[in-house]
Amino acid sequence: MKLFNNDWDQVLEEVTNSKEFYNTMVLAKKEYATKTVFPPKENIFEALKLTSYENTRVVIVGQDPYHGTGEAHGLSFSVKPGVRVPPSLQNIYKEINDDLGIREPATCGDLTKWAKEGVLMLNAILTVEKDKAGSHSALGWEFFTDNIIKKLNEKETPVVFILWGSFARSKKFYITNPIHHIVESPHPSPFSARNGFFGSKPFSKTNSFLIEKGLKPIDWQL
Repeated sequence: MKLFNNDWDQVLEEVTNSKEFYNTMVLAKKEYATKTVFPPKENIFEALKLTSYENTRVVIVGQDPYHGTGEAHGLSFSVKPGVRVPPSLQNIYKEINDDLGIREPATCGDLTKWAKEGVLMLNAILTVEKDKAGSHSALGWEFFTDNIIKKLNEKETPVVFILWGSFARSKKFYITNPIHHIVESPHPSPFSARNGFFGSKPFSKTNSFLIEKGLKPIDWQL
């Protein structure tokens, strides 16, 4: 089954051929047929299509897609060009500026460039019904995305896992390989950013680790 058109097709072959994944796809297809669901069907696996297994150096774990019209396009925390930058991403931009002195474009929330740099922006739940955050949490997506994290844990080259907030931090359970590095803090949402996200310096910590391991750092400038 060619879902991603890169090495993820081989890495996840057993998972995508499983009964669990089949059931999730059947449920998701029904949701798209009967309701307004985001992201567009062709973007469900965008994160995996843009960032191959081999090229993944960093993972940013999100919960589920933005649920407003025209926002989600398959990358955690990212929105389509022309869409207002959401508050959490505004705070991410503030922290990049404070951490690295990089001023991101205030009107653009499209993080595709990061994906092409090797940052896998993975939502744990890959679809959502319009205006209903968390509405697809029971579709079974986490069987699939947890297995993605498990496969990345098996990599023989170091990966940085950026975990913001309690939901993302719960995925530490699958990150057991000591060659990898976890960067964690509270979530960048307006409700928690001032409780430890601001000043956590995730971007410089990530690049310092990659450089220490002889890997190319991420260019966070959009």
